Amino acid sequence: MQGQGRSPDRRGARSGACRQRTEFRTMNGSTMKAFARLFCSLVLLVGLALAMPLQAQDWVAKAQQHTIELPDFTFHTGEKLPSVKMHVYTLGTPRRDSEGRVTNAIMLLHGTGGNGTSLLAPHFGDELFGEGQLFDIGKYYIISPDNLGHGQSSKPSDGLRAQFPRYDYSDMVLAQHRILTEGLGVDRLYLVLGTSMGCMHSFVWGPSYPGFVERFVPLACNAIEIAGRNRMFRQMVIDGFRNDPEYRGGDYADGSALRTGQATNANILLLAGSNPYRMQAELPTRDAAVEALHRAREAVAARNVDPNDAIYQLDSSRNYNPAPQLHLITAPVLWINSADDFINPPGLGDPEALAQQMPHARFVLIPASAETYGHGTHSRPKLWKAELERFLSENP
Repeated sequence: MQGQGRSPDRRGARSGACRQRTEFRTMNGSTMKAFARLFCSLVLLVGLALAMPLQAQDWVAKAQQHTIELPDFTFHTGEKLPSVKMHVYTLGTPRRDSEGRVTNAIMLLHGTGGNGTSLLAPHFGDELFGEGQLFDIGKYYIISPDNLGHGQSSKPSDGLRAQFPRYDYSDMVLAQHRILTEGLGVDRLYLVLGTSMGCMHSFVWGPSYPGFVERFVPLACNAIEIAGRNRMFRQMVIDGFRNDPEYRGGDYADGSALRTGQATNANILLLAGSNPYRMQAELPTRDAAVEALHRAREAVAARNVDPNDAIYQLDSSRNYNPAPQLHLITAPVLWINSADDFINPPGLGDPEALAQQMPHARFVLIPASAETYGHGTHSRPKLWKAELERFLSENP
């Protein structure tokens, strides 16, 4: 792979050094023989240490968890709940200026069906959160919520089932704003980084709360209405659950019994999140592909989703269409998509032109390769953190 060191050269250098020391010891007796053994052992140990990856960090275990109650929550439909519970993960410590305002808060927004731990995984956090890294938690206060309808935050499966208010992205962003201002005492954000659904939330945040967010990094989404194939595959999953004989209007006894709905969900997610280049490279034969499909289905079946939760999550994008208001987003924006994204293929909606509607935005398209992850490229910082570093240096 490009950029990786060549371990055979290092091994050759190590063995060469040991041969030189061995020849030297034959000329200098037993003392130098012992020294040579020690030297060779140290060289080999150092070589192994350089070749081995650093141990992955458990960022979820390092995080503080908060449960924040938002009283008297009114949804855009006019429906109300006396209280909405929001679950939040934080890393680092808030820093305040002379007026007591938090100056170092970064909010991470996960994708549809995810939760606040989605962007605390090692493949994400190990690239960004460590000492000296771009989101060093010694400098920044990382806030990663379970968004409304997800994780341990309020959702249909808590008890209301299909009677839960029919939330949309504006309701989810409202909940995020109230988490910050009412729960955490944060009235501005250094940066919002959102993936997939969180990417789209970024484009809702800008016009809804101008001046609150100083920088946006939306990853893997579009800024047009959810229509066409995007809406179709969402509706396939929704219909798969609702049309399942066991759905019973949302009052099913066991969500895993909705076999048709669960299978539809598993198949659609497998296609929508995949990279055809990587899959072709890793599954080069028909048998390998079929076997991998069956393994993937089994893995999804082992963690069946709650049907009502999934329906609400996928349907919450129904009102999304930020294009007419993009010009209101005046903060710097780094918008990154990947060319192998099934959900947001290159050129769809003309994101380059949409980015030009924002005064300080730049759109980046990551080329497809066997190293990218399809839609999931959004949570692999190693593929885009050079762009992030450039963006931060240009917008200090």
